[in-house]
Amino acid sequence: MTSTARRLAEIRGDVPPKRHNARTIAALTGNPGCARRAVLDGAGVDKPKLVELIGFPARFGQSRFAITRGNAFEAQVKADGGVELLRLVAERLGVPVPERASWTDLGGADDLPDRQERSRAALIATGPEAALFDHPLLGLEVAGRRVHLEPDLVAARLAGRFHVVEIKSFPVVDGQADPAKVSAAAIQSAVYVLALRELLAAAGHDPELVSHDVVLVCPRDFANRPVASLLDVRKQLLVLRRQLDRMARLDTLLDAVPADFTADLTAEPSTLVAALSRVEARYAPECLASCELAYFCRGEARGHTGALGSPVREALGGIGTVDEVLALATGERAADPEQEEAAALLRSAARLRADALTGNPA
Repeated sequence: MTSTARRLAEIRGDVPPKRHNARTIAALTGNPGCARRAVLDGAGVDKPKLVELIGFPARFGQSRFAITRGNAFEAQVKADGGVELLRLVAERLGVPVPERASWTDLGGADDLPDRQERSRAALIATGPEAALFDHPLLGLEVAGRRVHLEPDLVAARLAGRFHVVEIKSFPVVDGQADPAKVSAAAIQSAVYVLALRELLAAAGHDPELVSHDVVLVCPRDFANRPVASLLDVRKQLLVLRRQLDRMARLDTLLDAVPADFTADLTAEPSTLVAALSRVEARYAPECLASCELAYFCRGEARGHTGALGSPVREALGGIGTVDEVLALATGERAADPEQEEAAALLRSAARLRADALTGNPA
């Protein structure tokens, strides 16, 4: 065990590490500057249990109804050996629908190393003919640990390339879907694309055989009729690679973490709160949609400009608290040299607001 791995194990305590999946890896890209989350994720801390213990439970996640609906829709789309799915994917890619395509079910609850090897062998042995691989098991290195990933489906050699296919149960209404859900699906799909590219590269194949265009299949207009669309995930791939590289350098991050920092779920809640407060966070309102620690961090950030969002924090150029902002805007406090530009803008904004409220245009 390396010194970094030993330190992460000490942070986690006598609790097994929580495995990453595509959702948790995708969530890492949402706030790459947050050291607190990077350390906890690197250590494999069970963050939902952690926030329950300290009294800030997460308020997001899929309902049982949504999970059941999603499973039913996926089963419907994949019925009859994926005939309808193959047609959808081929038409969306703009290629002729193959007269025939092999279907390989790589799912199951058997031994993970064996199943991953079966998936690897099946994918790299693919010939020029069309092929569909149901739930292949892929792998990706995250903070020194191998993570098992399971895309809904991989379509092989359509249009000469591999395509990841994601099946989601949120609807496409009049050609439009919820932008937040589409964005989340794109990031999650990028995780699968990266893992599949690494698998091919390790086998001596060109990783660019895996297309950056992901096929997203959703129900149309609240009905069960599926519709396919393309997601270009090149931007998400760049962000994902940067964040994974950052997690691979956890030893650098750990240098700034107190030596006695702990996230051991057997510790007292007060001990955990005190420990978390000593590791820098980078809260932003967007965290509420993807990070289990968001409500704890929001309470901690109350009164700070970061709680108003990244654009506000960056526009204010290092002014840390709302009280400082108000004091600079009214002239009650003189600005430091590095704050002069932001202070001038704040004073102008305060004058404009006062004129608007009094009805006296500037």
